[in-house]
Amino acid sequence: MKDEIKKACEVLQKGGVILYPTDTVWGIGCDATNEEAVKRVFEIKQRADSKAMLVLVDSPVKVDFYVQDVPSVAWDLIEMTTKPLTIIYDGARNLAPNLIAADGSVGIRVTSEEFSKQLCFRFRKAIVSTSANISGQPAPAVFSEITEEIKQAVDYVVDYRREETGHPKPSSIIKLGKGGVVKIIRE
Repeated sequence: MKDEIKKACEVLQKGGVILYPTDTVWGIGCDATNEEAVKRVFEIKQRADSKAMLVLVDSPVKVDFYVQDVPSVAWDLIEMTTKPLTIIYDGARNLAPNLIAADGSVGIRVTSEEFSKQLCFRFRKAIVSTSANISGQPAPAVFSEITEEIKQAVDYVVDYRREETGHPKPSSIIKLGKGGVVKIIRE
């Protein structure tokens, strides 16, 4: 796994795009601070860049760096969740401009899965995580469901966890609004 993380980090540092396992489904990822890399992910997914993508970080402390004012309820949600949870925050910062939604928000998930957590830790920046599919097509739950088109479009495909057959679910998504308003987007 260490070699895979090292290779993936090298590709990310050069502005490349990777295909990697996350705490939910397999993801297409890149440096979340690199506008050109983010643009490539949108192109690979054939997706309008007005449709936001989320980012992964390895610890709650990192959320503060990418969000201007983290509502206190977010810390409770992150701490109490028992399954992957993406929180959409207002006031995104320190990210590629084309990653931030028109309303200034960004979705961030603190991953606890071994590979993606170590990858984020070693890379030291947020990493884009979007399902490994063309926009509008079903999200592949396991590596074997990813199309050749996607595999060929990225710069590096991680070897780790390719053989798994379980069907992980996408994360829950919650939007935190002004005044602590919590809106459930996906359970």
